[in-house]
Amino acid sequence: MTETLLEVEGLTVHFPVGRGRHQRLVRAVDGIDLTLERGQTLGLVGESGCGKTTTGLAILRLVEPTAGRVVFDGTDVRSLSRRDLRSWRRRAAMIFQDPYASLDPRLPVGESIGEALDIHGLHQGKQARRARIGDLLERCGLAAATADRYPHEFSGGQRQRIGIARAIACEPDFIVCDEPIAALDVSIQAQVMNLLNELQQDLGLTYLFIAHDLAAVQHVCDRIAVMYLGRIVEESERLELYQHPQHPYTQALLSAIPIPDPVRERKRERIRLQGDVPSPIDPPSGCRFRTRCREVFDACDHIDPALQPVGDDHLAACLLHGEVGTEVTS
Repeated sequence: MTETLLEVEGLTVHFPVGRGRHQRLVRAVDGIDLTLERGQTLGLVGESGCGKTTTGLAILRLVEPTAGRVVFDGTDVRSLSRRDLRSWRRRAAMIFQDPYASLDPRLPVGESIGEALDIHGLHQGKQARRARIGDLLERCGLAAATADRYPHEFSGGQRQRIGIARAIACEPDFIVCDEPIAALDVSIQAQVMNLLNELQQDLGLTYLFIAHDLAAVQHVCDRIAVMYLGRIVEESERLELYQHPQHPYTQALLSAIPIPDPVRERKRERIRLQGDVPSPIDPPSGCRFRTRCREVFDACDHIDPALQPVGDDHLAACLLHGEVGTEVTS
C-alpha cells in the first residue's frame, strides 16, 4: 500500500518586476498540484524557464510561495516558523544542477558535507564527524581521503557525487533533484542516475526529479508531470505517458527524443513547434500552449484544461484527454 509523502495544492510563485504603477508580476509558477508517494520518483519536465526549478525551491521554502499549500507527511510546510523549518529541513534536501557552482571553492569538500552535520548536531566529536563524511563519500563512489581536497580538484561527475553525498548527509526522506545530470557528459550521466537509484533503494528516498530531457526521466521516474509556462499540462504513469501522450505539448517533446535507428528516425514524424515561449509576465489566456499548438481551435483561448476539472465542461474534458482538434458536440 502506497503512502502519500508530499501534497502540493495550488502552488503559486509570482515575482514582482518594475516599480509603482509599472510593477508587473512574473508568473513563474501559477497554481500547480502535485502528489508524491513515499519511496517513488516524480519527474517534472518541460522547457527551460517553465518554472520547474522554482517549483522545487518553493516546495523546500528556499523561495517563499505566493500562495498554495505544501503538505509534507502531514505537516503544512508553509506554516512552520523559522526554527521549525530549520528542523524540518533535516528531512528534505536538494541536489543542485551545477556541480561547479553549488560547492564553496574555498572549503575542502569534506567541510561542505560536514556543515549539514554541524547545523543539525548529527555527530559526536571530530573523529565521528570525519568518519561520517568519509562514509558518505565512499557511498557515493569516492575515496574517504578525498575529503581534504578542494572542488577544483574534481571532475564534474565527481563534484555531483559530492553534492549527492551532501544531500544525504542528514538522512532525509525527500530530495529535490534539480537537473542533476544536465551539466555532465553523457558517459557520466548514466553513472549518476544509477547512483541515485541505488541510494533510493538502500535509504528509502523519495525524489522530485526535475529535468528537461524526457529520455532521461524515462529510466528513473514512476510518474511524470509535464510543465509549460508555470502550469502542469499533463501528468500520468511513466509508461502511459510515453505510450499514449495526450497533450500536444507532451507529444512534441516526445517527438524530439532521438531514436538510435537511422531508418526509424527518418520515417517518424517530428513535431516542430512554431514561435517562442510566451512571456510569463503576460501569458496567453486560456490554454497557455495555444500560441504554439498546431491543433488549436477557438475554445482554446478561454479554456485551460490544466485548470478545468474533467466533467465540468465537455470541451475541457476533450482538451484534457488529448482530443484537441476534433469536433465537439454537446
